[in-house]
Amino acid sequence: MSLIKDVDPSPVAAINRLLEATNKHDYDALAECFAPGYINETPAHPVRSFTGREQVRSNWEQLFAAVPDLKARLLSHSVSGDRIWTEWSLSGSRRDGSSHEMAGVVVFQVAEGVITSSRFYLESVERHSGDINDAIERVTHRVTHGRPAPQSAE
Repeated sequence: MSLIKDVDPSPVAAINRLLEATNKHDYDALAECFAPGYINETPAHPVRSFTGREQVRSNWEQLFAAVPDLKARLLSHSVSGDRIWTEWSLSGSRRDGSSHEMAGVVVFQVAEGVITSSRFYLESVERHSGDINDAIERVTHRVTHGRPAPQSAE
């Protein structure tokens, strides 16, 4: 005899399960939030895109090992049908004591209560990469000259 879990299939419920599993560092529950054929698209870094629940689990196992007190916060969300736009903040301390911070948006597609795909825009928080003028200089230099801007000695 098997038990059937009554899972709320809504996108909000799926993301709440993901948030809870993340903050409990529960690899199994976290992996179960994703479909076996889950597709992760990372538009700003296309070579980082991947397919599969096992890669999700592997990624989180590595994060939890490197940042044992990692906590996630869902700052905002908006639902449109089976798609949920989410804004996240992740923070903790790495084993060497340095700060680990990530922030950004993930747009999830949910079907029957599990995440089937996402467009991932979560990035490491940079505190020393310069102000907006420095960022514009790097971008316009790259566009104007067709090569990366020289790295500053920070």
